Amino acid sequence: MPGTNLTRDEAHARARLLSVSGYEVDLDLTSATNPDATTYQSTTVIRFSCAEPGASTFVDLIAPNVREVTLNGTTLDPASVYQDSRITLDGLAADNEVRIVADASYMNTGEGLHRFFDPVDQRPYLYTQFEVPDARRMFATFEQPDLKGTFALTVTAPADWQVVSNSPTPEPESVGDGGAVFRFAPTPRISTYITALVAGPYHAVRETYLGKRGEVPLGVFCRQSLKEHLDADEILDVTKRGFAFFEELFDYPYPFEKYDQLFVPEYNMGAMENAGCVTIRDEYVFRSRVTDAYYESRANTILHELAHMWFGDLVTMRWWDDLWLNESFATYASVLCQAETTRWSHAWTTFANTDKTWAYRQDQLPSTHPIAADIRDLEDVEVNFDGITYAKGASVLKLLVAWVGREEFFAGLRHYFKTYDWNNATLADLRACLEATSGRDLDAWSKEWLETAGVNTLRAAFEVDGDGRFTSFDVLQSAIEEQPTLRSHRVAIGLYDRTEAGLVRRARVELDVVGERTEVPELVGAAQPDLILLNDDDLTYAKIRLDDRSLATLVKHIGDFTDSLPRSLCWTAAWDMCRDAEMSARDYIALVLAGVATEPDINVVQLLLRTVTSAVQIYTAPERREEARLAFAAGLLPLAQSAAPGSDHQLALVRAFVAAATPEHAGYLAGILDGSVVLEGLAVDAELRWTLVQNLARLGAIGEAEIDAEQERDGTIKGQEEAGHARAAQPSAEAKARAWRDAVDRDDVPNQTQFKTIRGFWQPGQEELLEPYVDRYLDAAGWVWDRKGNEMAQYVLIGLFPRQLATQATVDRVQAWLDDNQPVPAVRRLVMEGVADVQRALRAQARDAQG
Repeated sequence: MPGTNLTRDEAHARARLLSVSGYEVDLDLTSATNPDATTYQSTTVIRFSCAEPGASTFVDLIAPNVREVTLNGTTLDPASVYQDSRITLDGLAADNEVRIVADASYMNTGEGLHRFFDPVDQRPYLYTQFEVPDARRMFATFEQPDLKGTFALTVTAPADWQVVSNSPTPEPESVGDGGAVFRFAPTPRISTYITALVAGPYHAVRETYLGKRGEVPLGVFCRQSLKEHLDADEILDVTKRGFAFFEELFDYPYPFEKYDQLFVPEYNMGAMENAGCVTIRDEYVFRSRVTDAYYESRANTILHELAHMWFGDLVTMRWWDDLWLNESFATYASVLCQAETTRWSHAWTTFANTDKTWAYRQDQLPSTHPIAADIRDLEDVEVNFDGITYAKGASVLKLLVAWVGREEFFAGLRHYFKTYDWNNATLADLRACLEATSGRDLDAWSKEWLETAGVNTLRAAFEVDGDGRFTSFDVLQSAIEEQPTLRSHRVAIGLYDRTEAGLVRRARVELDVVGERTEVPELVGAAQPDLILLNDDDLTYAKIRLDDRSLATLVKHIGDFTDSLPRSLCWTAAWDMCRDAEMSARDYIALVLAGVATEPDINVVQLLLRTVTSAVQIYTAPERREEARLAFAAGLLPLAQSAAPGSDHQLALVRAFVAAATPEHAGYLAGILDGSVVLEGLAVDAELRWTLVQNLARLGAIGEAEIDAEQERDGTIKGQEEAGHARAAQPSAEAKARAWRDAVDRDDVPNQTQFKTIRGFWQPGQEELLEPYVDRYLDAAGWVWDRKGNEMAQYVLIGLFPRQLATQATVDRVQAWLDDNQPVPAVRRLVMEGVADVQRALRAQARDAQG
C-alpha cells in the first residue's frame, strides 16, 4: 500500500490523464482559539478535465475524518473511497467537479496547518508549511507540482486576526460573535506546495515597492510578543534591493500582486517560498544580541525566497527530480544579489566558507548523489534537501555562468521565464534556452557536472632548482574509487609571498585543469612562493591540498592574508585535511586557537569555532581527548577575555568558551550568569543566559530548580525550548530517560521543543551514561519513520545518532542492524550517513594518535 508516499510513475500517469482548472477551498478556523479543539472543517472543490473519460484517478488527503465526497453530483461513500490517504475517483467524465468535506488536523509538527499558542499571551498563531507534500493535510489536492491550478480560498476566522494568503487579503465580512469571512480572489496558476495560509493576531508593518509592474504592497509580520524586536526597516531595505536587482536581471516584473514576509514560530525550515506569502522562522527576529553573521544569513534567506518567486513559483519544476535546480538557482541568485547590492559585499567569501563546506561534506557521504538526482518518490525527495541540492548545485551554476558568460546565461534565463511562465519546465528546457543564447553545447558539461557524484581533489606537484625556482609544475587531480569521475576545472593558481604588508599575491595563473595531470608551463622559472593556493578566487568546485611549505606558512601566518577569500580557502583546506586524516586533530586545534582571534570575518570565525569543536570532541585520539578538551577550553578563555569589548568576536568567543567549558570552569560560568564576573561590553541577555544555563547543566553544576527558575524568568516559547535542551544535557540517568521520552516516544511535544531536547541529549564527557542509547536509537529507527511526521522523524534519526560515541563498537553495532533489517530507503540513508561520520572520525583519531 502506498501510505502517504507517491511515486514519480504515479504522478506522471496522473499528469497525463488530468488537467486541473482550479480549486475552491473553504476553511472554518473558528475552533482555533480553543486549545482542546484538534480539528477544523475543510471543504474542497476541484474542477479538472480527464483525457480518457471513464478512467480512474485519486485525490490526496491526510485527515482524521472525511465527511462527504461528491463526484459530478454523485455522492460517494467516504468509507469506501477513502483509504491510505487517497480518495479514489472512478468513472471520470471529460470535465469533472469533486467536492470533499473533511475534518483536518491542527498540527504541532510544523507540517500542514501548524497551530501555536504563545505562552506570553496564550493567543493562537497559525501558519502552513506544505513543501513537499503537505497541502493535503489542509485540503484535498492533486499533490504534485505539475498539476497547477488556480486557488480561491475562503476562511472563517476571528475578525480581528490577520489572515494572509497568496492573494491580497480581502475586506472581512462579519458573521457575528466576533467572527468574519475572508474571501480571497483566485490566484494565478500555481502548484499546491506553494499555496499558503497564515492567520492569527500577528503584528504587521506595511510598505510598498515601486517596480516594473507599479506599486507592490509589502508586509512584514511577527507575533505580538516579538514586535518590539522586529527590525522591519532593515528587512524591507534588503527586500527592496532584491526586488530592484531581480526585476532588472530577469527582465520580468515581479509576478504576484503583493509580497508578504511572515516570521512564524516553531518553524522547521529556514523559510519557504510560498507565492507572495513567504514564511520565515521567527528566530530571525533577534530578541538578543547576535553577530553580524546572523544578519547576513537572514538577508541571504530573504533574497533566496524572493528569487524563488520567479524560479520555482512562476516557472515550476515538473517533478522533484529538478528540486536541485529550484534551490541551487535561488542560492546562487541570492548570493549574487547580496554581493552586488547590499553591505555584505563579501558574500561570495561567506558562500565559499559555509555553503561549499556543507557541499563538500555531503558529497563525501555514502549517500552522495548527482546534482540532477533520481527522485523515485516522495520519500526520496524528503531527505534530499541537502548540501548537494543547495550548495553544490549553486557552486556548479556559478561555474556555468563563468563558462557560458554572464550576459548569455541571463539572456537564456529571461527567455526561459517568458517561454514557460505559469507552467512547468525541466532541466532540458532550461538547457535549450541557455544553448540558444550562448551558442554552447551543454551536453558534455551536464554529464560531467550534473550527472555524476563526488568531489575531486587538486594538489600541486613541482620541482625546484638550487635557486628555489620551479623547474616543473603540475596540477594533479584525483577522485575516490567509488566516484571516479575526473572533471574539467577552470582554476586559478595564486603565488603568495610574506611581505611587510602581509601575505600578498605575487602572481596568478588561470588555466583549465583536465584529467589526472595538467602541466603549468607558465610557472616554470618562477620563484617558489611561501604559499601556493590552488583554486585561488574559488573558481571551481574541488577540494585543495597544500604542500608542506605552504602548510607551514599557513600555520604560522594565517592571519597575514590581506584578502578574505584566500584566507577562507586556506582555512577550508586545513579543515578538509583534518577531516581526511591528513592533518592531526591536535594540529588543527592549535591552528584555530592561534588564528581565530585575528580572523576579521565573523562568518569564518563562527565556522572555525564549530569545526574545531568537532575536532576536539570526536577527531582526537581517545587517550588524549580529555587533555584536548582541557587545553581547548583553557585556550579559548583568554581569547574571549581579550576580545574587543562589545564586538562580534567577543560574543562568538564567549559562546564557544562556554560550550567548551570543563568542570573547573563551572564557577566562572556561574559568575557570568549572576553578574559577579563581568566582561566589559558583554550583554548577558536571554540567549547568552540560556547558553550558560545549558552548559552549567551539562557540567552537573545546576539542576532542575535552576532550570525551572530560568524558564520562569524567560516565559516565552524560546524559554520553553531552551529549557528542554538544558534538562536533556544534565549528566544523570533520569534526565536522559526523560529527554528520550520527550524527543522520541511522545507525540504531543511541539516540533521545536523536540528539536532542542535532541540538541541537548548527546554531550561530551557523558559517554558512559549514554552508551545504552545506541541500542535504543536502533530500536527507534525501526519505527520512527512510520509513526512520526517526516520532519520529526528526521530530527530523531539525524540528531540522536550516536556520533559522540565514535568507536568501532558503535560502527559494528549499527552496521549489524543495517545488515539484519530492511529499513525504508530514507531511514537507511540517514543511518548510513551517521555510520560514515563515525568511520571518518575513527580515521581522524588514528591520525591524531600518530602525533
